[in-house]
Amino acid sequence: MARRAVTVESDDSQKENSGPRTSERVKMERSAKTSAKRETLQTHEADNDRNGDELSSNEEDEAQDEEDEDEQGTGSPKGQKRARLNVDGDGMPIKDETKGTGRAHELPRDDDGYIPGSIVRVQLYNFVTYDYVEFSPGPYLNMILGPNGTGKSSIACALCIGLNFPTALLGRASDLNSFVKLGADKGYVEIELKGKKGHGNLTIRRNLSANSKSSTFTLNGQSASGKEVNSRIAELNIQVGNLCSFLPQDKVAEFARMSPQELLRETQRAAGDANLTAWHDTLISSGKEAATLKEIALLELIIPVREYSEALKRYQDAKVEQRRLHAEVQRLKERNAPAHELLAKLKKQYNKLNAAREDKKKSAKAKFGAMKKKYDECDTLETEVQNYLNALDNLKREEKEIAKKISELERRIKNLDDEIANPPEMEDLDVLNSELRILAQAQREITHRQSELQDRQRAHANEVGKWKAAINEAQQGYIFLHESIARLNDVNHQKLQQLARWDRDCADTIEWLRQNQHKFRKPIMEPAIISVTVPDKAYATAVEACFGGTQMKTFVAQCEEDYDLLNHLVNDTDKAIGRRVRVPTWFRPYSETGLAPPPLSSDEMAAMHFDGYAIDFVECPQEMKWYLTKELNLHRTAIALDSKKVPVAQAMELVSRLGPRGEGGGATFIAGMTQNRVTRSRYGKRLPQNSTYDIKPARNFGQSSVDKDAMKRFDAQIATAQQNLSKLEEQVKGLTEEEARIRTEFNAKKAKYDEFMERKKAVQKTQEKLQRMEINRASAQKQLEMERNKPSVKDRRADLNRKTLINCQKRAKLARDYNDLARAVIAEQAEATRIGLQYLQIGANAKALEKLVKQHDEEFQTTYEEYTKVNEIFQAAKTESKEKLDISRAKLDAADPEISARFREMENNHEMDEMTIEGIRLELETQEAELSMNLNTNAGVIEQFERRKAEIESLSRTIEGRERRMAKIEKSIKAAQDNWEPALEKLIARIGAKFSAAFDRIGCAGEIRISRHEDFDKWAIDILVKFRDSEKLQLLTGQRQSGGERSLTTIMYLMSLTEEARAPFSLVDEINQGMDARAERLVHNELVEVTCQSDSRQYFLITPKLLPSLRYEERMKILCVNNGEWLPEERNLGNMMDMIDTFVQRQSRSNASA
Repeated sequence: MARRAVTVESDDSQKENSGPRTSERVKMERSAKTSAKRETLQTHEADNDRNGDELSSNEEDEAQDEEDEDEQGTGSPKGQKRARLNVDGDGMPIKDETKGTGRAHELPRDDDGYIPGSIVRVQLYNFVTYDYVEFSPGPYLNMILGPNGTGKSSIACALCIGLNFPTALLGRASDLNSFVKLGADKGYVEIELKGKKGHGNLTIRRNLSANSKSSTFTLNGQSASGKEVNSRIAELNIQVGNLCSFLPQDKVAEFARMSPQELLRETQRAAGDANLTAWHDTLISSGKEAATLKEIALLELIIPVREYSEALKRYQDAKVEQRRLHAEVQRLKERNAPAHELLAKLKKQYNKLNAAREDKKKSAKAKFGAMKKKYDECDTLETEVQNYLNALDNLKREEKEIAKKISELERRIKNLDDEIANPPEMEDLDVLNSELRILAQAQREITHRQSELQDRQRAHANEVGKWKAAINEAQQGYIFLHESIARLNDVNHQKLQQLARWDRDCADTIEWLRQNQHKFRKPIMEPAIISVTVPDKAYATAVEACFGGTQMKTFVAQCEEDYDLLNHLVNDTDKAIGRRVRVPTWFRPYSETGLAPPPLSSDEMAAMHFDGYAIDFVECPQEMKWYLTKELNLHRTAIALDSKKVPVAQAMELVSRLGPRGEGGGATFIAGMTQNRVTRSRYGKRLPQNSTYDIKPARNFGQSSVDKDAMKRFDAQIATAQQNLSKLEEQVKGLTEEEARIRTEFNAKKAKYDEFMERKKAVQKTQEKLQRMEINRASAQKQLEMERNKPSVKDRRADLNRKTLINCQKRAKLARDYNDLARAVIAEQAEATRIGLQYLQIGANAKALEKLVKQHDEEFQTTYEEYTKVNEIFQAAKTESKEKLDISRAKLDAADPEISARFREMENNHEMDEMTIEGIRLELETQEAELSMNLNTNAGVIEQFERRKAEIESLSRTIEGRERRMAKIEKSIKAAQDNWEPALEKLIARIGAKFSAAFDRIGCAGEIRISRHEDFDKWAIDILVKFRDSEKLQLLTGQRQSGGERSLTTIMYLMSLTEEARAPFSLVDEINQGMDARAERLVHNELVEVTCQSDSRQYFLITPKLLPSLRYEERMKILCVNNGEWLPEERNLGNMMDMIDTFVQRQSRSNASA
């Protein structure tokens, strides 16, 4: 029976299968649509007619230029998986697969009995409880036995993790590094899978690290990625992630808690036709798509009707508010008119008085300007008169000063005449010049000698500079030497400071020991980090690699008494440094025969290109070498800086040689930056093993040490520098004495020359003084004549009196003019004051009235602005309501009858009353996002005159496209269902028959049913069981049945599924927990029966217990797991067949002896 995967919206939808297909129904019912749609819109049209009358008011204009918006198709989200559709939105045709009859396809079995994908071998290293194990399962039933805690479930974990399935499937630790054995750094899981017939096996190794949550893979020994591993696993159809194929211990209860829907999907994946899951997915996706298309059509019909209803409501509300505000605006305008008229009259009077006031102010300002001009002129004349009076006063003083000045000039001339007539005595200048010429000649000779002396001084100075430079160089070398020695001697101090930063206890102990060595019989050797140096820094890294962190800090005692005392004072008590510390100490009695000999002779060292042993490259106290050889084997550690020259394999063979008494067999050598530790196994053939480690650059031995050759060179340089310094000091002393003699002679000659020059300067100074006196006498005579020839004081006094009289006459006239202007200004100022007072009064009246008018106008303006806004809203609502009405009519005319019926039902039930446009649009977007293709709609801006017509055409095309799409979807659903449902029914029938028969054999009842539903994703498998005669069949759940009952049901279902399974192997872990002995025995026998047939697949059963006398088949393989501290190294000792043979032989011997 075909079922449609759609949600039932009403009783009408259930009748669709009995009528014609969707496309035919659309044609048949076109004529019946109009009456129903008109009936639906009858109320809306009546409302719109009333609105049309109201909207024809002269106060509003209809807006006709609003743009249309076409429907936009929305694609499905990228994250969704959809059935493939072609460009028309039709489902792609599904191939008519052969319907499954009988059991699943049988995989080809190789000669060894394994089928492709079976597990041939498992190897574990440092995995959970295992150090190392390797075993080979059989191709049929594998029973893994062992006590609790031995690691049986670890094998299930290994299969899951080794095949790159997530750890969440195990229900245990989620991090990969949690599966590495405690105490180990790394581990791995290696699984060998059977390949296809004629091809080699596939070996997968997954390497794990305890320090990282990541891992690496290899495929047949080649590095590979997790994706490559998954691809190869998928090719073999291995289903570790399916609880029907792989049921770990911690997931047994989860199987019963699986929902029936999950159980169906997992069963389809594990058994039956390989296309079951694909068919089911097609039905689910196509069914959802069909329901989504109907829901979209209904939502697209509801939206315009709801939009029109809301638009109509907005229009009616806006109209009421617009009418109210219009009336209010008119009332306020009429109320404010008289006040505006009075205000205009007052403003006119105010402006007229302001003009008259300004005229008076300008006239008064002009007169004030004339008055200021007269005042300034009068002030200027007054200043001139004062100047005249001052000049008259100055004439009296000037007359006295002139007489006094004439008298002084006459006295000065007389004095100068006396001095000129009686000049002082002075030497003859010619005689002095003659003497000076003689002295000049002597001075030139002295200068010549001085020049020669300076040349000699410069030559000596250059020589002295050379010797001084040599002295300075010797002194710098001397200083550098001592600084270098200080730095070299300070290395130990630097080491101690560095040690204190990372081990304060050890550093404090060293400092205490240096102050208290007297307390011990023999000196205690400081740790190697202080007392050991590597002169050649090229070997510092290799030598330091021989030391461990503790060995670097170990204090070495030379006798047992000192060893005990040191531990007592430092480690056991706080007597040494004030606190108890933990520092390593060491003592061994010295014995020349207690050391193992070096592994290589000198010739062998040279042949292997080793530079020497580590002990050859260190400097330390002799007492320290016993520790370095006995404890660290530095005399047995060969070092080569160039790793390329060392044949590692040959060196490994040489150093691992055994002595005559079996001693030796291992040593360490360093090649370049790699340390090789060669050992021999203590068991079996004792084969040599080589462990390599990368060494890090030296941190402690990399510092500089004292260079003794450098110290000798510095001593020689100091001695040479001191000899040169003595010679230079003697030469400098002689040059200095000669320089002093020359300078003394030069100074004497220069002093005598300076004396003659002073006498000549004295004669010249006297002559210059007489010349200045002649010049001064002529100047005084000229000034005296000028004073005697100045104008008469009496004439100047008469001229000043005349000018003063004229000035006073002018000032009198200006005073009369100023008085006339002042009287005129007073009259105009009085008139201006009167006009100003009147101006202020009218201005105050106008201002008060303007404030009142403004208050009224503000109320009017606010109301008017509100009216303007409401009117715009009203006009927009009017236009919008008309457009929404047209759109809703078009939508209803184009709607499918089924959608129209659903719409009318919702309208009659008032289901749309509470729906909002935003909510409907959101729901529509959600539904459209579920479709995998966009609807073909026009997305441009359409011309206004074609808007309504284009919209109707677009809606029609959309509806027709969806109807075609619905038809294709229904065809796709039928094709998939015709394949899937029969195949599923046959599979469940076969599984159910085996399941019921198995339950019958144990005296219980069980049944498996298919639970059908309108939605294909809700189809399910119900497992019903009955364990008591008094109860009915009940659905298996995670809570209803007991743990043993759930385990029994689970294993019965898995066994029923085994013959139909497609996976190459299956696993169940401790499924028999909680079962009684009877049920466990029956389950075991059933399992052996099902899994040991010739065509059975590989099966793993993990259990910690077994009942006696269970059924055994030759195809079974028993894997026993045990652990403990004393397991033998030989792997054959755990072989069951060998153990049985040994037991039989012992029994035979016992019987024979008896």
